Amino acid sequence: MATEKICGIETEYGILVTGMEMTPMTASSLLVNAYTDDGLSLRAWDFAHERPDMDARSGWNPAAEYPEVEMLMANSVLSNGSRFYVDHAHPEISTPECRRIRDVVLYDRASEEIIRHSLSRANSRLPSGVEMRLYKNNSDGKGNSYGCHENYLVSRDTPFGALSTFITTHFVTRQIFTGAGKVGVEQPREGEPRVAYQISQRADFFEEPVGLETTVRRPIVNTRDEPHCDPAQWRRLHVIVGDANMSEVATFLKLGSTAIVLSMIEDGVFPDSLVIHDPVTEIRRVSHDPSLQHQLHMGDGSYKTALEIQVELLQQASKYVEDLDTDPLGGDSQEVIALWGDVLSKLSTNPESLADIIDWIAKRRIIEAMRVRDDLSIDHPRLRAIDLQYHEMDATRGLFSKLKCQTMCNPDDVTHAMSEPPVDTRAFFRGKCISTWPQSVSSANWDSVVFDVGEPTLQRIPMMDPLKGTQRHVGRLFDECTSVSDLLRRLGDDVEQVIDDPGW
Repeated sequence: MATEKICGIETEYGILVTGMEMTPMTASSLLVNAYTDDGLSLRAWDFAHERPDMDARSGWNPAAEYPEVEMLMANSVLSNGSRFYVDHAHPEISTPECRRIRDVVLYDRASEEIIRHSLSRANSRLPSGVEMRLYKNNSDGKGNSYGCHENYLVSRDTPFGALSTFITTHFVTRQIFTGAGKVGVEQPREGEPRVAYQISQRADFFEEPVGLETTVRRPIVNTRDEPHCDPAQWRRLHVIVGDANMSEVATFLKLGSTAIVLSMIEDGVFPDSLVIHDPVTEIRRVSHDPSLQHQLHMGDGSYKTALEIQVELLQQASKYVEDLDTDPLGGDSQEVIALWGDVLSKLSTNPESLADIIDWIAKRRIIEAMRVRDDLSIDHPRLRAIDLQYHEMDATRGLFSKLKCQTMCNPDDVTHAMSEPPVDTRAFFRGKCISTWPQSVSSANWDSVVFDVGEPTLQRIPMMDPLKGTQRHVGRLFDECTSVSDLLRRLGDDVEQVIDDPGW
């Protein structure tokens, strides 16, 4: 039986400073550090158990060109359970782990507001004439791409070969409703026709079907085997193939449809006929054809469009969800199925009617209107500038902010989520420790919190089960305990001494 789909999003933001020379790493650090002044975060991420070199296919892989962990860069744990940090040359926010897809969307929106808050504060500290600007996009227009990564917990019992083979089909074709849109191609290949506008920002940057790397030879299916929880029970599917969406509804459908497909794979009901022959080539070709007419070569020799493949997946998913006794999406599956069906139907009959939901369609409408109005060529620099402005995080400048797109999140809930964690995962315990006893928390990460209570040894609280440490499980402790020592005493056997941990 499929596991409950605990999931979250990591988003790297594009960053630009005008008016003075400043490296992206310095600018990103300035941005992240600006948020910590409110007491809503702790500048101490625990790197003790970080293992980006663990490969699902072969275990430890020291030869892989994975990014090195940068322990000296700004790295904060927020009171809402998120992580806000510098990842190489980008500021990045990872949402807390969530049980419902709607909650992931909510905390992704809260992350945007955290970014805006930090941006305003950082700019107030820069010299006159110097300005920092941020973009929720996926490429810099110069051949460099940065990611929006999704994470899903799946059963360790599911063979990774089957998981990677089947989920690839969804990753290649889901871009027809998850793509953020892009003017032109940054890395054209010899013999390809000219592309004025494409569906996805990320599709051009994938070179392998399966692999461990995330910044070189990017694979459609990433094999990083770092679950941040009990590895005997779960694996974390680290998804690097998606675009960063401005649309809340597109984000909901992206995560929801993927979570359902993963559950289908776990339960052995994914249709064997829906396997793509050459996914690396096809992910690019699907993106390059906004008409959605491109025929993908399937493993059985047939040809299908991405839309036809998605319709078949939806049909199977609808039957699957209807027969379930327990919803692996925490109650969101029926809403995902209904939205999925509506979007696919409109893509087949009237794609423009989805301009209030689907980013690539909304952006294309703006760009085409400007091109026609000002009689611009399809490769005019102004169109690329409009592409970038669609993703700008300053709400007074960002084009998406001015559109009347459908939303899912109540503004008051977004404000609450900026500082408060979800109540139904271990993120509750992490976030409440940060907000209640910030002076006593030495460090934290996804699966533990480390306390310094003045004893000779630090005290680690392990959290290897993402469904424990919830408000229901430990909420009364924060009401009843008057000190960290009291909390540790009440937790008892769950406390570990970590002074001899080699990660320290």
